[in-house]
Amino acid sequence: MKMITAIIRPEKLGDVKRALFRAGVKGITVSRVAGHGGEREIVESYRASTVVMEFRDKVRLEIAVSEPFVETTIRALSDAARTGEVGDGKIFVQPLERVIRIRTGEEDNDALTPVQPDGDPG
Repeated sequence: MKMITAIIRPEKLGDVKRALFRAGVKGITVSRVAGHGGEREIVESYRASTVVMEFRDKVRLEIAVSEPFVETTIRALSDAARTGEVGDGKIFVQPLERVIRIRTGEEDNDALTPVQPDGDPG
């Protein structure tokens, strides 16, 4: 099991969500975040003052997947989020030690969405 965290452009969220759902990935947590990567700072004037905007609005996705979904999830995220410009984001993959579904008490792979990669019902 892996925890996949992706930081993407906000305007790509709809495309990424559709790509993940088509790939059979259903459980997604979405957060609005701000960050700074390789983008240039934006300098704006506001009421005769210069304002430097260091951080850009981004979206953070967290997705817990079983091993068969890791590459499928990464491919869906990469393909749907990519614009080819600086600031497209990052994907982080970390080991996931334990998962418990609160409603049923199921653990680990049984607690994750029971479907196969590429959207085939399992």
